[in-house]
Amino acid sequence: MILKLQEGSGTLTERLYLTLKEWILHEAKPGERLPSIRTLAAENRISRTTVEAAYSQLYAEGYIESRPRSGYFVAVDLLAVNRGAKKEPEAEERPIGNGRVRYDFFPARLSPEIFPVKTWRRLNARALREDLDFGAYPDGQGEAGFREQIASYLNRIRGTRCRADQIVVCSGFIDAMGLAAELMEARDHPFAMEWPGYRLAERVMGEHGYRTLHIPVDSQGIDPQRLEATEAGSLYLTPSHQYPTGATLPVARRQALLEWARRQESWIIEDDYDSELNYTHRPIPAMQGLEGGERVLYLGTFSKSLSPAIRVAYLVLPEPLMERYRRSSHAHFARVSLPVQRTLELFMAEGHWERHLRRVRTLNRRRHDRMLAALRRELGDRIEILTQGGGWRSSCGLPTVAI
Repeated sequence: MILKLQEGSGTLTERLYLTLKEWILHEAKPGERLPSIRTLAAENRISRTTVEAAYSQLYAEGYIESRPRSGYFVAVDLLAVNRGAKKEPEAEERPIGNGRVRYDFFPARLSPEIFPVKTWRRLNARALREDLDFGAYPDGQGEAGFREQIASYLNRIRGTRCRADQIVVCSGFIDAMGLAAELMEARDHPFAMEWPGYRLAERVMGEHGYRTLHIPVDSQGIDPQRLEATEAGSLYLTPSHQYPTGATLPVARRQALLEWARRQESWIIEDDYDSELNYTHRPIPAMQGLEGGERVLYLGTFSKSLSPAIRVAYLVLPEPLMERYRRSSHAHFARVSLPVQRTLELFMAEGHWERHLRRVRTLNRRRHDRMLAALRRELGDRIEILTQGGGWRSSCGLPTVAI
């Protein structure tokens, strides 16, 4: 297979990955065998490491599957929906109870040393020296410059297709979920969510009058066929890193869910809660950026990789819900303070955000590897490692195990 690599400024691995993905989506047949890593590298005069990294990313996203002693094959259950189809528009010790703990695995707390205090203090002081208008209410949707930075990051790194005017800046996860619940206006039908799943999402939706259905997950995440058998009008899921199992939803299931949402005129809330913190391959592209993603509300937050204390999240809304938002009372008042938004805008614009993510991944990978080695050393064959390679807890990526 002689390839003409995609043009662009990305690394050779990224360009090879994009070239192979386009071939899979538009030319290859389900179940078709890919060349071996050695063969593809030799034919295209590139390193085996480059090919292996591209194959690893395609495998992680579910575009290809591995068969023991046979090699890699195009996933047999991929939908051919894109072929010939018209494209849509674009640990310190701290007190707990009566005692003290040295290692805190509570899944809503980051290690204190992760936050870049000096950089944040400097940028915050600079933001306050600027000519900010403290005599008026800020933009209810969020400051335009901050939303531009978020949109640029999401489109470049997370594979979304969004504009700054589709983004609403929110005060943390609960605020974003509550706004989504109000805008979807889907209380007449059950609200479906993957199970086991994030109980706080269920609680927020219940407080907004939704009745919840639990859809069981398996080793690949939520099963679309189980969802099809329900009368759900909306769905919440964490497709890139399922909470709490760690499963990654393959692209075939993502396509099936997007088709379900289109056919049923239902909404999907995609919670991309810790996609940046993956230690083995590039982050899985968001569902919102796939063909058919116009029924997806994309929810992101700075709480899991920067700080839960600053209370900043965001929603990327489909155009119909954006119109509904603009007509609602929610559009009138900002949900996050002006200085915090401006500081984060500077943090992202000057490259500190992506440098911070690289630092956090390095720190977390070390702790993850130490924990993995300790589990294997101390428990041996009494446990099975189900997932590994990602996570954001203060243990920094604790592998999921079965004992």
